[in-house]
Amino acid sequence: MIAKIGRGSNLYGTLEYNLLKVQKDEASVVFTSKIIETVTGQYSAAQLARSFQTLLALNRNTEKPVIHISLNPDPKDIVDDDRFREMAAEYMVKMGYGQQPFAVFKHTDIEREHIHIVTICVDEEGKKISDKFEKRRSMAVCRELERKYGLISAQDKAHGQQGKIFNPVDYRAADVKSQIAAVIRYLPKYYQFQTLGEYNALLSLFNITTEKVESHLHGKIRQGLLYLSLNENGERAGHPLKASLFGKNLGLPALDIHFGSCKKALKENSGTIKLKDTIRVALHSTDNEMDFKNKLLHQDINTVVRRNETGRIYGITFIDHNFKTVWNGSRLGAEFSANIFNKQWSNDIIQNTKESLAVNSKIVIHNLDDLPDDNPHELFKFLNNENGAISQENNFSLGAFGGLLPEANGEDYAEDAFAAKMKKKRKHNRDK
Repeated sequence: MIAKIGRGSNLYGTLEYNLLKVQKDEASVVFTSKIIETVTGQYSAAQLARSFQTLLALNRNTEKPVIHISLNPDPKDIVDDDRFREMAAEYMVKMGYGQQPFAVFKHTDIEREHIHIVTICVDEEGKKISDKFEKRRSMAVCRELERKYGLISAQDKAHGQQGKIFNPVDYRAADVKSQIAAVIRYLPKYYQFQTLGEYNALLSLFNITTEKVESHLHGKIRQGLLYLSLNENGERAGHPLKASLFGKNLGLPALDIHFGSCKKALKENSGTIKLKDTIRVALHSTDNEMDFKNKLLHQDINTVVRRNETGRIYGITFIDHNFKTVWNGSRLGAEFSANIFNKQWSNDIIQNTKESLAVNSKIVIHNLDDLPDDNPHELFKFLNNENGAISQENNFSLGAFGGLLPEANGEDYAEDAFAAKMKKKRKHNRDK
């Protein structure tokens, strides 16, 4: 079982998100603790929020008091409502939230049934409940619940799949070509994307990008594709590598065929409506880019934002790991175009305008023949870190890799990225 823990300041929006699922018959309220009950058993965001108001009023200086937790058993586990209630209650007690008011929602909108828990981390004295070693404690609780309820162990499964879990490319290592090869030979087999830009957005999660180049031979123009690694700031690093080094299936002709087949398939993809609804809810229930991205991350959706030199958003791409699809915002519809998000976040203070990767900056290469043409190295199998999780943080939102690889249902990659982002933000606030 995987636990994902998100923190924010918008209690009403978090409750509304879950209740909207209830209204669509995609979720249900299965358990509450210290929540004001209703005669009909029906809940509204305003009604639920009243149960938290006393503690929120006592809040001294906790910037993000709202906690949004999801507990995700393996898709093969069969868990009824009674077990979900027991697991939720035990998890909250062991994590230090047993005396807090909280509501538990069971989500059924995707194949993997799971629960979301909404609470706050401010106690009766107005102090923040400690989150020290939170991730480590959460993992330990999950392992304990797996043993008690006979669930498939996410840790054991992750260890058995280490050859299938890849870290973002480290441009400083000596085997960059093998690192890139391990990723790019895999992604087109499982993900649907219609343009090179969408492909680059997906690759950016692994610190990789591509660039089209041209050369002349006997008076004819030849087009080719280069693969490049990126550093921690999303800037190109290391030497560009010809697509031909990785095999004919990863060059422009093969990708053009893939774009065409995906265009047809995506017209009939059942996940598109769900993706649009999820983005709408996130956009209407948040007021800044970071909260928006984190809300989508909680749903296993990455957001890649592209900005120009002045910081203006000119492109936005969504990567849905539930349905393995990549969508440029404008392709989903006018309401998801870059201009909409630029207006929505125009007053948001952006700490780092390079957040979206500089996928459109150019490297000038005049001739394909200037590049080396050695044989591809044998693939290396990349091992994850000791917790089975991708821990490298980038300036873009590193995504929910728990759903990225079909066989990988191990540790909570989204939580790693979120925890790293929060750690960075807390450090920034301390330095002020």
